[in-house]
Amino acid sequence: MASNAKVVIRKKANKEGLYPLAIRITKNRRSTYHYVGHYIDLKDWDEKNLRVRKSHNNADRLNNLISTKLLEANKALVDLQSDKKDFSANQIKEVLYTDTKANTFYEVANDFLSELESNKKLSQLSADKARVNHVINFYKSKQLTFQEIDEAFLRKFKIYLKKLNLSERSIVNNLVVIRTIYNRAIKMGIVDRKLYPFGSGKIRIKFPETEKIGLTKKEIKSFESTTNLTKNEIHARNVWLFSFYFAGIRAADILKIRWSDIYDGRLHYRMNKNSKLLSLKIPEKVFSILENYKSEKQNNDDFIFPEMKKADINDAKDVYAKTKTATKKFNKYLIEVAKKAKITKKVTMHIARHSFGHISEDKIPIKMLQKLYRHSSVTTTIKYQANFIHKDADDALDSVIDF
Repeated sequence: MASNAKVVIRKKANKEGLYPLAIRITKNRRSTYHYVGHYIDLKDWDEKNLRVRKSHNNADRLNNLISTKLLEANKALVDLQSDKKDFSANQIKEVLYTDTKANTFYEVANDFLSELESNKKLSQLSADKARVNHVINFYKSKQLTFQEIDEAFLRKFKIYLKKLNLSERSIVNNLVVIRTIYNRAIKMGIVDRKLYPFGSGKIRIKFPETEKIGLTKKEIKSFESTTNLTKNEIHARNVWLFSFYFAGIRAADILKIRWSDIYDGRLHYRMNKNSKLLSLKIPEKVFSILENYKSEKQNNDDFIFPEMKKADINDAKDVYAKTKTATKKFNKYLIEVAKKAKITKKVTMHIARHSFGHISEDKIPIKMLQKLYRHSSVTTTIKYQANFIHKDADDALDSVIDF
């Protein structure tokens, strides 16, 4: 007797009272089932036509998924029959569904996240994991296929993210992750490139312009000279100023700097983000900061700042966790320092980088700024510094209205 595949709804409900959709494979009146991974209410199932009714909010996508799964199963059955081999229903299921490659968004996304973890890109891992979860929570299932991620899906997803009060930049970052994972799926042969929902005439990813606010010279001086600070506030200010004096070194890099990295009047360190090795002259103002920590120096290989002293430096997760906790703590105390310095701008560790850019404006050649910022591309430096150069626009405006 010929084997066949058919979509059915199984009559065993889950905790929510919903019933699973499955592909039923029958051979010699014996059947086995492969679950599609979606559950629906009985009232949403058309038993006669074996389709999800329009009453279900994802009816079209589910029906497309069912059609795809049935087509795959029946094609595989024809191939098996052409080999003139006699398989039982269970053997057919095993051939069809065992050891198949990952083919859902969730499975490919998990591979992507695992790769980030293996490469110790833990900051990106933390952010992108949340973005993948947004997709899964929106779809309400881990069985989302790439064929279902079309323009309509992405537009609805954007509306969903807006309801979560995410900023425009955060929404774009979510779309970038979906695009990255979709491109991986194309390379893996899971989905055809012609279904790609991004690009010209489709979903365009455009980063919104953001205002980068830095402190002025006057504000920096006030920040440096403010008194009546607590021990924690002084420490947070020291770390912030250390960053600013070196053109905005990131907190993750500052906390890993050791006393052995300072010699010949220069700071030598390897940037964590792109592994670049830097050598910078130590400004005079930095020496007074270093004096505050010499009493805690245990040996030349010790960290200058205390946050990494108890970290397992060989455990990337521990280093990341301590860096994240420290940065949060710094930002908390920097708010208090700013208040005492009568600065109304929100001062965080990252604004040290913006402050250097704001004060430097167009005084430093762009190639030198690229070196100071540790950018891989001069184009990145030009785009970044454009946020702080306003003189030409200001002069142009004055030339017309100053009469």
